[in-house]
Amino acid sequence: GAPGGEAVVSTQSTGKEYKSRLILFPRKASKPKKGDSTQAEMDVATQLTGPVLPIQQSWSDTTARVITDEEKKLSAFQTMRMYRANVRLVGIREKRAKEAAEDDGLSKKKKK
Repeated sequence: GAPGGEAVVSTQSTGKEYKSRLILFPRKASKPKKGDSTQAEMDVATQLTGPVLPIQQSWSDTTARVITDEEKKLSAFQTMRMYRANVRLVGIREKRAKEAAEDDGLSKKKKK
């Protein structure tokens, strides 16, 4: 999977929760637009003082441990570099594979 996927999901859910609590007043009361709050929601609206959504810090329960030989062999820089290269070159590799498959198909037809 992609690195940082959990953070993205967390951010998206926080954004959705924030939007659900938000009461959007229309710029023109006579012409409310899509996404503006209803009249009933606006009537019960109060000015909020303080944090809208308090930031919740999550801590993982990791303790110090000995680094294994397998972890010593791995290079984080090299791993990330290969990952980025694979992501960058995925399109050209698909194109080359497709062309190679077509060339194989053409060469087989000529042999018959």
